[in-house]
This record gives sequence, structure tokens and C-alpha cells, in this order.
Amino acid sequence: MSKNNENTNAFLIHISAFSGYLIPFGSIIVPLVLWQTMKDRSRFLDQQGKEAVNFNISYALYIFILGLSIIPFAFSSFFSHMSHYNDFDFSFNFSDGSGLFGFLGIGALITLIGLLKIALIIIAAMKSKEGEDYKYPLTIKFIK
Repeated sequence: MSKNNENTNAFLIHISAFSGYLIPFGSIIVPLVLWQTMKDRSRFLDQQGKEAVNFNISYALYIFILGLSIIPFAFSSFFSHMSHYNDFDFSFNFSDGSGLFGFLGIGALITLIGLLKIALIIIAAMKSKEGEDYKYPLTIKFIK
């Protein structure tokens, strides 16, 4: 395989993570399928495919864990609101500020991680297009 085709294919593996915005779990499935179909063509494609898949699995896990951490704030706000009233008004009350910081703080953190993910995917795609090996930061190595 020519070096130009190899670089283009590595670029496509990285950039395919954006399919997650169109297809549920697409940011994991599409790079995984592309990597599996191209990994035997070259060492560079195998290495970059593993990096892309590990990165997308890691960041999906981070977002999932942060999403779960919102649940205690929701229950706290719900039950503190229910203890003040005898009627069954199932709305969240942030007037006392008890759960607002948790919702906003974790929501802001999830947003920052999402923006970081977009930036890192673009950087990795551009570096691989130039033929450079790129290692994503804060990535768990699920596939070695």
C-alpha cells in the first residue's frame, strides 16, 4: 500500500469517530470496523486504529461515569423538595441551591470533555494524515 493511501486510511479511521453524533455508539463501532478491515495492510494502520478505538471507548466510559454521578444530585433535590410539601409536585427546586452546583458542575465537565474529544480527534486525524504516530492522552489501553 502506498504511503499516501495509508495516511488517508488512518485519517479516515480517526475522523470516523464523528459518526457517533449520527449513530448510537458509532464513535466506537465505525472506527472498530474500519480498523479491523485495514489492520493487516500496515503496522501504521494497525497502531492508529487501536489508538482510535481505545480513545473512543475510554471517553465513552468517562462520560458514562460522569452521567451516573448526576443521579445522587437528582435524588437529593427531589427528596428535599418532597419533604417540604404534602402535595405531589414532581418538579426539581433549585431555589435553595442544594443540587444546582452538582448539576451545573458535572454538566460543565461533560461539556468540556466533549469539546476536548472533538479537538483531539481533529488533531489525531491531521497528524495521521501527515504520517505521524499520534497517541491520545488519558486513554485506557483496552486493545493492546
